[in-house]
Amino acid sequence: MSGIGIGVDVGGTFTDLVAISPDGDISVRKVLTTPADQSEAVSGALEGFDASSVERIVHGTTVATNALLERKGARVVLCATRGFTDVIALRRQDRASLYDLSVHHPAPLVSPELVVGVDERISPEGVTRALTAEEARRVASAVQALQPDVVAICLLHSYADPSHERALADEIRRAVPTADVVLSSDVFPEIREFERTTTTVAEAYLRPRVAEYLRRLSERLERGGFGEPAVMTSSGGMTPAREASRKAAQLALSGPAGGVVGAATVLDRLGIDQALTIDIGGTSADVGLILGRQPRVEPGGAIAGIPIALPRVLVETVSAGGGSIAWVDDGGALRVGPRSAGSVPGPVAFGRGGTQPTVTDAHIALGNIRDARLSGGVKLDAEAARKAVSDLAAKLDAPMERVARAIIATADASMARALRRVSVERGVDPRDCTLVAFGGGGPLHGCGLAEQIGVTRVLVPPHAGVLSAVGLALARERREAMSSVMRRTDAGSDTSLKALIAQLALRLDGDPQAAHASIARARYLGQGHELDVPVPAGGDMIACGAAFEATHEALFGYRLRRPVEVVSVRHTVSGAERPVRLTSDAKPETMKGPVSLALSDATLYVAPGWTARSLPIGGWMLERDS
Repeated sequence: MSGIGIGVDVGGTFTDLVAISPDGDISVRKVLTTPADQSEAVSGALEGFDASSVERIVHGTTVATNALLERKGARVVLCATRGFTDVIALRRQDRASLYDLSVHHPAPLVSPELVVGVDERISPEGVTRALTAEEARRVASAVQALQPDVVAICLLHSYADPSHERALADEIRRAVPTADVVLSSDVFPEIREFERTTTTVAEAYLRPRVAEYLRRLSERLERGGFGEPAVMTSSGGMTPAREASRKAAQLALSGPAGGVVGAATVLDRLGIDQALTIDIGGTSADVGLILGRQPRVEPGGAIAGIPIALPRVLVETVSAGGGSIAWVDDGGALRVGPRSAGSVPGPVAFGRGGTQPTVTDAHIALGNIRDARLSGGVKLDAEAARKAVSDLAAKLDAPMERVARAIIATADASMARALRRVSVERGVDPRDCTLVAFGGGGPLHGCGLAEQIGVTRVLVPPHAGVLSAVGLALARERREAMSSVMRRTDAGSDTSLKALIAQLALRLDGDPQAAHASIARARYLGQGHELDVPVPAGGDMIACGAAFEATHEALFGYRLRRPVEVVSVRHTVSGAERPVRLTSDAKPETMKGPVSLALSDATLYVAPGWTARSLPIGGWMLERDS
């Protein structure tokens, strides 16, 4: 690496910057996030850098996630095969809550009046009702009348035959030249109509807002002399902003993915194979899973209630962070969150106009945070924090210290449930894991969370408060392409998988020195779900089937006497890994709890019954006393 690599992570309260020199040395900056336009904080954090010495800037953004949460995306018109126009409303006929009939799924991103039926039909066997030129013109005219920003096209079985989608797109582009057109056969060429439709609609819904943000960011950086930034994708790789603006749905977990990548790097240095991760910021907490020193990547999931079937680093977000507000409900019970003070006005102790006590204020009231100033230049008013918690305690008729501990325990309980979900539901026993606690609040909550889920070791990594930005700075450039397969693996000398992988690699046209990898999504014939397995070298179908059966047995404890089917394949091309130096000049140190320690970018709290020892690479390993 010939220049500085920079990672910039935008959080709810702070925007963190980590710069890694060509020799691997790390430097850190923190500035307050600018919610109205995140690019302001990003460019502000870069002030003072010599642009000529910066090789790349990798950004983790919450723009796509916020657009889904706030429902502030584009006006999308959906074109779907006639008879299947209600697929995104019908979902999979599952309940939002099994036993609570008052809970409903979030409304689709496209309302029924903005869905246009298309009189055409392709079956798995081929075209059964051709898309005529007259029908394409009729649909284009109907779309034009609805005045869309973006048009999403998702026709039956287009993963196998995209010809109808492409013909319809050409007609719509002629009729509505100002609207972008998004095809499901480009976004997610895989079976399952509901997931393919919702993923395509999400891409259409997010694309204009993401593209506009990345354009502003690129222009700001260009004015400062910097080159085009890159953006972290949900699957844990980074891609140039120009390409990312056309892959908006892949950015829905941009920032959280960086934290898991950074945690995996530290675990690899320490030789730890299996871990749970918890990244606690000002607004939320992100939970992840690392197996075999690699972030767990899964084939999609719901983000803000919207299913997006694209591969993503497993991250579950809960509304619990340092800025989560403590309050008393109508029944007189203490509640924490989901409302957050964020960065504006922030916790009461920040002195920026906050009046309601938060989790951070509770820590200050108990003395877990003792410094008068946080990293990022935020001054703390400890007396104001204690008064806010005392006022809440008066409503509950309880001592202030007891209420402060209850606020923290309530937030811990919410995060512990998420840690159990990402581990137990995947056959992983939390007690066999190390808990990696990072973010501004992670080291404060590590011991409490570990006690709730039965973990006996907590790793507070070096640069814990900005580990997501470290992961962004270290991220490899990654390009991906996928295609439907739908073939059994017992076809003897079938070379179709090998040929398809070669086509995907050619389409990516990556650096010949880059690392290539292929992932097959496979299942037993007739199963309703798939598993991701690495494709063995050479793309042999029989070997791929054997790999699937071994993975299935490892996860579920059994094999079936059924043929194996490869549903789709994904090929990735990854760039070189950036070197990083993780060392500490500090003398070895051991601390027994209870004790608080101010770190460079966070605060570490060692609870009673725990012992912390410093690590040669920096950071701390906390172990529960036997």
